[in-house]
Amino acid sequence: MDSEILLNKNHLVKTLCKPARLFTKDDIIDYVKSQDIEMINFMYPAEDGKLKTLNFIINDLEYLDTILSFGERVDGSSLFSHIEAGNSDLYVLPRFRTAFRDPFAEIPTLTMLCSFFDKEGNPVENSPMHTLEKACRRFREVTGLQFEAMGELEFYVIAPDDHTYPAIDQHGYHESSPYAKFNEFRTRCMSLIASTGGRIKYGHSEVGNFTLDGMIYEQNEIEFLPVAAEDAADQIAVAKWIIRSLARQMGYLVTFAPKITTGKAGSGMHIHMRFTDSNGRNVMLDKSNRLSDDARKAIAGMMVMAPSVTAFGNTNPTSYFRLVPHQEAPTSVCWGDRNRSVLVRVPLGWTSDKDMCATVNPGSKAMLGMASQKQTVEIRSADGSADIYLLLASLAVACRHGWEMPDALEIARQTYVNVNIHSIENADKLNQLTNLPASCAESAIALEKAKDIYEEAGVFSPSLIESTIKHLRAFNDTTLIQEARHDETLMRSLVEKYLHCG
Repeated sequence: MDSEILLNKNHLVKTLCKPARLFTKDDIIDYVKSQDIEMINFMYPAEDGKLKTLNFIINDLEYLDTILSFGERVDGSSLFSHIEAGNSDLYVLPRFRTAFRDPFAEIPTLTMLCSFFDKEGNPVENSPMHTLEKACRRFREVTGLQFEAMGELEFYVIAPDDHTYPAIDQHGYHESSPYAKFNEFRTRCMSLIASTGGRIKYGHSEVGNFTLDGMIYEQNEIEFLPVAAEDAADQIAVAKWIIRSLARQMGYLVTFAPKITTGKAGSGMHIHMRFTDSNGRNVMLDKSNRLSDDARKAIAGMMVMAPSVTAFGNTNPTSYFRLVPHQEAPTSVCWGDRNRSVLVRVPLGWTSDKDMCATVNPGSKAMLGMASQKQTVEIRSADGSADIYLLLASLAVACRHGWEMPDALEIARQTYVNVNIHSIENADKLNQLTNLPASCAESAIALEKAKDIYEEAGVFSPSLIESTIKHLRAFNDTTLIQEARHDETLMRSLVEKYLHCG
């Protein structure tokens, strides 16, 4: 447990000397008293994927105890379209494990994420967070394993071009300053995210960079470490809030939009997954350090469910401007090892028995036995428009479905590719593969076909599935890509309309 505290950047963890997952109401009260906290913020995700905020000034200890114990009521119809105004009151209750000091507030403020409850005191069945909780619980019931995930947040930082040290167009991957202009901004974001409890793996500049109308557009990425999927969703939601808030403070514009101009790299939100047993052991590799049957079954489930997953991972028309060939974004349902042209990729793992650390650092030894813990599988279709809670819930359903399919290993074998499927010489292979949806309208069709699987065991509520289908159909975007391809004015208007999605 000491290792969870020693280098932790969350001030509450340091002060209370306990991991965030063990925080209690008394811990929160003690922290408020000892740190002279004046305000409590409740934050919770709404239908648009953004965190909403409710502020409380702490009048006295009795009031503090009351809001921590009973939460507060909110107007659910203003947060979710599927909740009717005539019966819209919901409760929001704070999850103490999510508590952090607000890094932007001048008034000493403690913030917590909340869950929604109905008038009977039950979790709201179609709320994003509870849907994810149900999906993960059902995954455990079927597999005996925990569903863990991490996200890769890609985003563009936009600011006036100072015309110094120009970077090569579309060659910004891992660029250093001064050619990368926003490295300091990204590292400050990472520090603030860590202070809220976010478990970050690394950050770097990404491929996309270009100038347009006197502005520089630079793509960056912050990637997280795998944690329980419920925590992974919380961390992504808070991270997006922090990145946008710091950008505003520094005079920058940030967008997580999937596509902001033609011919330039779009921004995805790749999701890595791994499954752990009751001892915390990663089961993605077998005893021979090869991809395990457990992992292959999950991949097979994603192959079957991938078209419908776009309904939660690619939620506006510009999402499908990114899912085109030759942009390191998937278009076909297949998987492979270390292959960036596929939908599900098995990243390079540390499966060699060679001690590379000792090779470059004589006298040092690596903990080779720990390497298997790092293995994940990555789905590359989703983007920043996604509701991260519903996206991870859909992936938990897909992976669980793979375990339930008797022919899962055969499906995994049939959909495996070890070539660049977009190369001319592999055209025959490409033509054999199922395509991902090319519009919100097609995603709606895919979700409708698969809705029984999502609704199984009450994981996704029928009303949530129906409202998602209705929302996607309303874009009426079947021919939009073709129209915008030849109409720059239309393309720019779409980019502007969805610039702040997610």
